[in-house]
Order: sequence, then structure tokens, then C-alpha cells
Amino acid sequence: MRNFNRLGIFFTAFTAAILLGQASLAAQGQTAPAKPPAAIHTASQQDEMDWWKNAVIYEIYPRSFQDSNGDGMGDLNGITSRLDYLKDLGVDAIWLTPVYPSPQIDFGYDISDYRAIDPQYGTMADFDRLVAEAEKRHIRIIMDMVMNHTSDKHRWFIESRSSRTNPYRDWYVWHDGKGQTATSPGTPPNNWQSYFGHSAWQWDPKTRQYYYHKFYIQQPDLNWRNPKVHEAFKDIIAFWLQRGVGGFRFDAITSLYEDPEMRDEGVVKDAAGNPEINAYGDPQLDDSRTNNQPGEHEAVAEMRAESDKFDSKSFPGTRLLIGETYLPNIAELAKMYGTAQKPEFQLPMDTQVAIINKLDVPTFRSKLTDVETGINDHIPLLLFDNHDNPRIDMRYGDGIHNAQIERVVATVLFASRGASLMYYGDEIGMVTTPPTRKEDVKDPIGITGWPKEKGRDGERTPMQWNNEPQAGFTTANPWLPVPPSAAEINVEVERTDPDSLFNWYRTLIRLKKTVPAFEHGANIMLDTENTSVLSWLRQAPGMPQVVVSVNFTAQPQIVNLQAGGSGLAAGKLQTLLKSPGGVDPKSLDQIVLAPFGIYIGELQ
Repeated sequence: MRNFNRLGIFFTAFTAAILLGQASLAAQGQTAPAKPPAAIHTASQQDEMDWWKNAVIYEIYPRSFQDSNGDGMGDLNGITSRLDYLKDLGVDAIWLTPVYPSPQIDFGYDISDYRAIDPQYGTMADFDRLVAEAEKRHIRIIMDMVMNHTSDKHRWFIESRSSRTNPYRDWYVWHDGKGQTATSPGTPPNNWQSYFGHSAWQWDPKTRQYYYHKFYIQQPDLNWRNPKVHEAFKDIIAFWLQRGVGGFRFDAITSLYEDPEMRDEGVVKDAAGNPEINAYGDPQLDDSRTNNQPGEHEAVAEMRAESDKFDSKSFPGTRLLIGETYLPNIAELAKMYGTAQKPEFQLPMDTQVAIINKLDVPTFRSKLTDVETGINDHIPLLLFDNHDNPRIDMRYGDGIHNAQIERVVATVLFASRGASLMYYGDEIGMVTTPPTRKEDVKDPIGITGWPKEKGRDGERTPMQWNNEPQAGFTTANPWLPVPPSAAEINVEVERTDPDSLFNWYRTLIRLKKTVPAFEHGANIMLDTENTSVLSWLRQAPGMPQVVVSVNFTAQPQIVNLQAGGSGLAAGKLQTLLKSPGGVDPKSLDQIVLAPFGIYIGELQ
């Protein structure tokens, strides 16, 4: 839910896929991994239980992925029709943003019924078919679970606002205003703000109190101090797990609780001591009373305990819980895994890495070291992109080398230890295409914050499949316009180009799944004084070591991976992957990288 760029304070049969990947490598003059078929093993029960530890998770924004019925909007049957594509890419799980019934004020994150499918996306039968077809391809479906708030059209809230004595009244956060009288609402209870602009309090004239909404006015926050709310969501989780879903991504989880004393938040000030002003014209607040408050860990542990009760005939082992965890430091992220006695998320998102938003080697090195050493041997979940922030091109690109830079980011994502979360279209390099006129904006954030805040439409444009009208997304007028970039940036074009970003992604994912050090190895930083090239070692006991070097600059670089006491012995390198036009290094101490060049090699 949060926008981690704007808010700041945020992968035919498998054998065929291998053969395609080898052909791609050969066409690029690259060397395939030594004996790749031998690296593939029959999945054991333990592998199944640990599936998420090296997983590739693919976020789909359903409205924008594939339209199956010609209404201009993506749907569940459209996703089902593209499952073979996702299997070929190497995807282990699909995270769907909300497909529940909703007034669509926040495009599904305002939920009016947690136990149904919105008709614009299809039917429950369509959903069951998606789950079944995905399961045949060994892909799990991850649902979005929004527990911080509901739609104001949800029956719980309709009851809650009907009277102060209604049994659902305390399912939400209600409070009198400051200076409120019999004839005046006074002012909001405190200075808390909505993430989407202006006061987080909305006056309700019927019951004469304010209700709290951390997001839109139409998204009232639930009161997590009420045990009935906890029980309701445990029942909802059970409902979907019984339908065979593989788990949940928990939205806005650090916003569940607020300061019970209702104290004002601090105002962020600039170097001169003046309040900083955000895109909505409001003073920037520090989130100190409405984010990461006591209680959230206990609530997540409850949901994990409920999830752990369920199993699947096809997928034995744990169901996956992912957390949207925007936190200030690695120590706070570590807490989101819970304890052995009270586990929480298997994969809280590492937004420490996600919000770097610049190609800076020391920062990347520092943040990747943090997640390697600071989460108590848990599994990291790395990501760089999602539906709430401008795409990679806008946050990391320089306008000249964007395709090369996309390779750089993808390499960090898939060649590092842990699970990887990607956003639809990243694999072809879809670009951010924001509206140019306020009248074209669909996202209410953009309507409220224009022109400083143009909203999130630019990162939610339709998936670009081919050169047909509307890029093969729909036969109708799409809900958001297909960008002009679709003529060159699309799956059909890139699939046949051995040097394309798509084939880079597919090869990286194959390496992630078949090279033992990538499957199991730790990350160890190399050449740590280098400010231009990020290099690291993937190492697991008894397995060949793999080195990765990534040039973060537009200038050629020569790297010595034996520098700085790395302890790496001189040895022959077997190239696993290199940038188009790259050269095979003769030794560890002289790896030549082109601008934004990449080298991945296995020590023999």
C-alpha cells in the first residue's frame, strides 16, 4: 500500500526451458553453467517445505496484466491464460493485488467483502481454476491481505457508523474532536495525517465523532485493540487457505496500531528549522505515533499460527506469509520474523534495499551486508519494484543506459541470497509512463497532489505482450493507456532477441534455481573499498564458489577480486553469465567490465 519511493519515511517443460536458456547463452557468446541438467534434482519433501527460501515471486496487478473478455481491464482468466509464460520465466508464486469486491476507490485496497471475488475480475469459479492451473505448473497463488482498514462500504463499517451503540462501533477507531460541542465538531483529535494527503480524521455528522483513516477517507482503519477484529481475520485467512492459496502478502502491516494516548506526531524540519512540506501541501510528519507501534507483532504471530494449521496435498509444508514492512532499520526488520516460539513472517520485505533509489555501490554494499548479517540467519526477501512506486527506469535509470542499468538491478535481485520479488513487466523493462494532464489521472493520489504528485498510474500501465493493437493486453480501450514504448518493449520482441532484458531475466532465474551456491550459499562482499563496482561471493559448504561483479558506472572498470584480503585462491573461472559483448576474465585479479557490465563466474 505504501509508496516506498514517494513516501520515503518505504520464472513446455522445465527441460525445454533449460534448452532455451542455453541457446540464449550461446547466441550471446556466453558460457552456460557446467553440466546444468545435473544441477537439477528431483524435489524432495524438504524442498517443498523450503520452496520459498529461494523463490521468485511475481507481483501481478490484475487490472493491468491480461484482459480475457474485451472490457479493457485485466482479469483472473487473463492471468490463467498466461501461466505458461510465467512458468517459462521461472516464477514460483504469483502475488495478486486485491481481487475482492471493492468500490475501487483505491483499486481494490478498499475491500467491501473479504470472502468473494469482484465481478470485474471474474467469479469464484474463475479463481479456483486459476489456483488449480497454477498448481499444475507448480506455481502458488499469494493473496493480498489488507487488515489495516476496510472500505467504508464494508458491512462492518456500515454498522459501525450507524450508531454509537452498535456492536460494530468499536471495530473501528472513533474519537471526539478537540473542542467539540453539541453544535460544533471542533477540530480533529490530533495532527495525524493520511498517507494520501491531509488529515487522517473524518467527521461523521450522524454519530458526531471522527473516524481515523491512515489512507483514503473511504478506507477507515480497523481497531486492532478489539479481539473480535483478530478473530474475524483468522476466519478470513482460513477461508482462503481452504481454497488452496499458497499464502498472503500482508498490506500496510506496520500501520495496524496507533498510539493509544492519541499524541501528536512530530513535524519533520529542514536544515533551517522550517517544517518540510509534502506534495499535498501538508507538513511532513515523522510517523512516530501511527507506524510500528506495540501490538503488531502479536497480531502477526496470531495470523501465522492460523496459517500454520493448513497444509496442501500438492504443496506440503508451510504456507507463506509476506509482510509489507517499511521500517527504519535492519533491527526492526529482524523483529518481523518473530521468534521460534512465536514465528511471524517467513518473508518480510527488505525495504532497506528497496528504497536505495540510486546506483551507489557503498550503500548497496552496506544494505546487502545488513540483511546478510542482521536478520538472525533468516531468509531475506529482496525487491526493487511494485505497484506503488515509479518503475526501475525512473528511479535508477539515467535516460541513456536504462537497459544496461535494468540488468544491474536484476542481477542484484536474483544473484543475492534469498527470495526475490519482482513486478510484472520488469522482465522486459517496462517504463514508467505517468499522465501528462490532470484530467487523465485515475489514481486519486494524483488528483489530490497534482502536479507535484502525479499518482501511481505511470507504474500500472498494461502489460506489453506484442506489437498488436493495445500491446496484446486487450481488444478494447484499456483502462490505462498502453505506452508508446510498447512498440519496442514487449515480450514478443524480446523473447527472440538473445541480448534482451527478458532473456537476461530468464537466464538469471535459471542460474538462481540450478547453481548450488545460488540456491544455498551465503553472500560475502568482495573488493569492499571499490566505489564503482559491487562484487560478492556466493559460497556454500562443499559447493563450488561463485563470484559476481556488477559495474555501477558508465565507465569501463577493471576489478581485482583478490583485493582487500578476500582470501580467494587463484583459480580458473567458468563463466556462467556475462553482459552482451563482455569478455571472459583470465584471472580473479583482472575482471574487465564494460559500462554497467556484469560478470558471474564459478571458481573451478
